[in-house]
Amino acid sequence: MRRQPLVVLACAAALGVGACAPAPEPPHDLVVANGRVLDPESGLDAVRHLGVRNGTIAVVSDVPLQGTRTIDAAGHVVTPGFIDLHEHGQQDESYRMMVRDGVTSAFELEVGTADVAAWYAARDGGQIVNHGVSIGHIPVRMRVLGDPGTGLLPAGIGGSGSASETQMAEMEVLLRKGLAEGAVAVGFGSAYTPGAPMAEIERMFRVAAQGGASAHIHMRGGVPGLHETLAAAKAAGAPLQIVHVNSVAGDDIATFLSAIQAARDAGQDVTTEAYPYGAGMTEIQSALFDDWPSWPDERFGQHQLVATGERLTRATFAQARKTGGTIIIHNRSDAQTRAAIASPLAMIASDGFIEKGRGHPRTSGTYARVLGRYVRDERAIDLMDAVRRMTLAPARRLEPRVPAMANKGRIRVGADADLTVFDAATVTDRATYEDATIPSSGIPYVIVNGVVVVDRGQITSARPGRAVRAPTGRP
Repeated sequence: MRRQPLVVLACAAALGVGACAPAPEPPHDLVVANGRVLDPESGLDAVRHLGVRNGTIAVVSDVPLQGTRTIDAAGHVVTPGFIDLHEHGQQDESYRMMVRDGVTSAFELEVGTADVAAWYAARDGGQIVNHGVSIGHIPVRMRVLGDPGTGLLPAGIGGSGSASETQMAEMEVLLRKGLAEGAVAVGFGSAYTPGAPMAEIERMFRVAAQGGASAHIHMRGGVPGLHETLAAAKAAGAPLQIVHVNSVAGDDIATFLSAIQAARDAGQDVTTEAYPYGAGMTEIQSALFDDWPSWPDERFGQHQLVATGERLTRATFAQARKTGGTIIIHNRSDAQTRAAIASPLAMIASDGFIEKGRGHPRTSGTYARVLGRYVRDERAIDLMDAVRRMTLAPARRLEPRVPAMANKGRIRVGADADLTVFDAATVTDRATYEDATIPSSGIPYVIVNGVVVVDRGQITSARPGRAVRAPTGRP
């Protein structure tokens, strides 16, 4: 006789003789209860209870759940963890600031690295957030041309020099090597490499296209430069991300956004991003400032030395160009920033960086500033759309090359349990240009891969962040 499989049943005497019920499920590892859950993929906006097991969302329920630990999110909003595609501060100091701003995944995709394998290996010990990197045309060009710069950006020939045919071929080899090692994208900064003609940029765009990778570019040249960049990416077949449109467009923000929308309407794969601050930041020795001797005296005062917080003069700017360092540039109006942040085209990305306690407030406050100022106070953006642009949109930008991103930026069964819990009535940024280390407030809980990393507003000792990379070996 064929044996039937044994089923363990819990019999309840109250149900009557012979009546049995399935054994109750064990408690979830974590339950986030009673929160207003927003999922931009499905459009869910309702009070729900989330059950987490083994780092993933196991259930989205309208009835209470049992958990080994339960976080009561009543009166709070629960969203997918924020995904920052543009974060230069890829070390614990910056991670500790951005995670308190609700970020659960941080990517360095504009500048990137020249050595993808080494970049990931340096973070193998565990980080507080998920992390990933591009193979970067800027650092690869610096390496091939022998640039003397020791920071992120060229300080000489890597920016201003012309590359020979042999050198461009070497760049292509290094870009392909980085893609094979799992780089999630290819980074570009034509504004920082004026010696690279658009033909060189297009040639490297083709490498990105062949690897199924998006090209993330800090472009040069204003509106004409935008049209050249769009044309080069279209010719190469490369998916394109125009980084910090608020920064590269300036007074032409409306024209930029219209041109990007027109390209999208014509079928081109092009996206963009913005950060919610009127001031930018970069390295003072970069090619952006090569024309500084011709500036009028009053222009120097727009520049603030990060190391000291002082506003510069012609003399102090000249000295800082020799010694190096980073500067904050106060050169955009509130209206320009608002136009970029209000546009549904623009993902939210910080362009953050902090080192030894000095940096830009966007590292610590980008996401809280959008939620507090532009969603709650000014009502320039609908909450669900803001969440979409912080979560689902950046995840989808990377998904074609990085399948793991299909489980981020969503709240659904099977998705990674990267979650941010915030108080919509109080969330706000507090960091300043003088002190970028003041954390945002109103974000009491942040969860990465099912593990609580911000608990009642304080960082825990957990380091559950994972390396996010494309399948290795892919050319």
